[in-house]
Amino acid sequence: MDRRENQSPQGETARILVEFLEVAVTSIVYLKGLYPSGAFERRRYLSLVVHRARHPQLRDYIHMAVSGLQPFIEKGLIERVAVVFFDTENVPLERFILKLSVNQSCGSKVEDADLEFSLRSFLIKLSVSQPLTSALSQDCRWEIVAYFHMIPQADMGNTAALWIPTDTKQWQQPPLITPIKSMSSEHLNVQLYLEHPSLSKTINSK
Repeated sequence: MDRRENQSPQGETARILVEFLEVAVTSIVYLKGLYPSGAFERRRYLSLVVHRARHPQLRDYIHMAVSGLQPFIEKGLIERVAVVFFDTENVPLERFILKLSVNQSCGSKVEDADLEFSLRSFLIKLSVSQPLTSALSQDCRWEIVAYFHMIPQADMGNTAALWIPTDTKQWQQPPLITPIKSMSSEHLNVQLYLEHPSLSKTINSK
C-alpha cells in the first residue's frame, strides 16, 4: 500500500509544501546572485525549469532546514518561513517571507495535482521578481528562519531540538512590504512577500 494513502490531509499537504519550499528557497538564493551560476544546476520540478544547488553543504543546509519543518507544518505550528539576508553586522537587509496556514480541521482528501499547480505559480512569480529586490554586496550572508506560533516542545521529537532562538537584530520601524503572490485553498493558504527596512530605519540591537 502506498504510504501516502495512510497520511492525513495535513500530512500530505505538509509533504507537498516541504518539497515546494526546498525549491523556492533555492530559487531565492539563486535569484540574489550571491554564488556563481555554476554553483547551481538546472532541474525540472512541476514541469518548470528550476535550480538545484550543486555544492553538497549548500544543498544539505537547505534540505535539512526545510525538511525538518515538516512535522511542525503538519500540526499548524509554523506561521512563516523566511529567507533573510544580512549585512556584515548581522542586520537584516531583505526578507523573503512565506506565510503559511495549513487547515487543521479539513478532513477531505488532498488533490495533489491541484495543490502543486497552485504552488507552481509561486515559482513562476519568483523567477521574474528580481526587479522588486535590493542589490546586495557579495559579503552579505543569509539564513533560513522559521517563525513558530509556539515554541516546539522537546516531546515533539529530535527535530524540535534543532531549532534554536535567533539573535537576529530587528528593524525598529515596520518594514516596507511588497506582495509577490498569494493563494487560498481548502487545505492551504500561502502568501509570499518581500520585506525591506523602512526609509527611516533605525536598527534595534535587541
